[in-house]
Amino acid sequence: MSVKGTRVDSNDTATEDGTIRDIEQENEKDPYTLPKEDSDSPEGYISKDGQTFASANNAGTEKQTSEIDINETEPPDKGLRAWMVVVGSFCGNFATFGYVNSWGVFQSYYERTLLSTTPPSTIAWIGSIQYSLCFVPGLVTGRLYDKGIVKLPLGLASATLVAGTFITAECKEYWQFLLCQGFFIGFSCGVIFGPAMGLISHWFKKRRGLALGISASGSSLGGTVFPIAARHLIETAGFKWCMRTLGFIQLFALIITNLTLDRRGAPSKVPRKMIDLKAFKSPAYTMWCLSGMVIFLGLYTVLTYIDVSAVSAGLSPSFTFYLVAIANASSSLGRVIGGHIGDRIGPINAMIPPTLIAGGLTYAWPFARTTPHFVVIAIFYGITSGVFVSLINAPFMAMGNPHDVGTKVGMAMTIIAIGAITGPPISGAIYTASGGYKDMGYYAGSVIILSCVMMAISKRLILGQWRGRA
Repeated sequence: MSVKGTRVDSNDTATEDGTIRDIEQENEKDPYTLPKEDSDSPEGYISKDGQTFASANNAGTEKQTSEIDINETEPPDKGLRAWMVVVGSFCGNFATFGYVNSWGVFQSYYERTLLSTTPPSTIAWIGSIQYSLCFVPGLVTGRLYDKGIVKLPLGLASATLVAGTFITAECKEYWQFLLCQGFFIGFSCGVIFGPAMGLISHWFKKRRGLALGISASGSSLGGTVFPIAARHLIETAGFKWCMRTLGFIQLFALIITNLTLDRRGAPSKVPRKMIDLKAFKSPAYTMWCLSGMVIFLGLYTVLTYIDVSAVSAGLSPSFTFYLVAIANASSSLGRVIGGHIGDRIGPINAMIPPTLIAGGLTYAWPFARTTPHFVVIAIFYGITSGVFVSLINAPFMAMGNPHDVGTKVGMAMTIIAIGAITGPPISGAIYTASGGYKDMGYYAGSVIILSCVMMAISKRLILGQWRGRA
């Protein structure tokens, strides 16, 4: 039975040496494509010539060598077990990205106290390394998760993350903060973040955007809780007990993550590489990876510097730290709504308009002078940037079958990490050179808008036209 240019029905049985091999060969040509909206095929993937074909996870097999069966690989999109994975992912994002997203509070505190003699652009390297390392481990861990190795790295990373937070309490010199809070905590967060987002594709397909949005809102809640807790604890209990308390909060959330997060079904027996360079033969996949790298050159500039910029504008430090919490709390709204809309019109279509608005708000941010100005920018920047953050992985998850999603997402996240690690220090260097936040805002807003253009080009490469669901 030939499958190229045809559809494989669920009642068809794959032959020992025909169907599955043909499908795998077809996927090797360009597996990094999005589902076609009006296709009635099981997956509806679009090939270069516009034909639809079934992916391997939609064909049954009677051979142990492929381990692919439609009943095993079709995501349930419902059920207690599936939603418990979302709960575990939510808690994982709360403890990792929620903590990382609160960096703006630490940036401001270090500038004013512990590291007051260190330039802001140098301090920013701690946060940028921490943030970028949330993506880098995906290159390795993504492949481990594809092989079914989930619990061990997840448990070890959870332990090291909590330990790193406790050790940060004892840091006094810049290099100690860089090593512990930057590298140690950042890498641990990255190992946890991989399964926290990637494994959702094993359980959800039609409602994947909603599930991702709910999961990603965990980082918004964490980004709200951690800065408020940090501020009050530093004032009442001191920096050391502040960090220890944050560590206990992370511990509680990560226990839930370790108990609930797991993959679905047996791992694929098909040999796969940790780095699949053939993926980059797809212009759409390559462009999407690059757009992610570019946007992170500027996306977190506002969250990193809105606190200190408000202090520079004359606002009370007792209030300005709330701006990071306000932005993160607002982000949860954008993440959930954005995920739901993405299920209806396509993730890329749902991401571009609000991300453009985020770029415009980045231009406006340096001109804020009053409390209402900063609050409005924090709220709407949180909402619009939250849509992008919740859906960034959705296109990757649609570019193939669940058995290798970890590899594809891992490669993409490693590329994106380049933008995450260099963005805040570049912004800090611009501030140091110009002596103000206007040039910083112009730079960050411009790269965000440039990324939106690249997203649109990626969509054009996927669909062959500017209009359509993608």
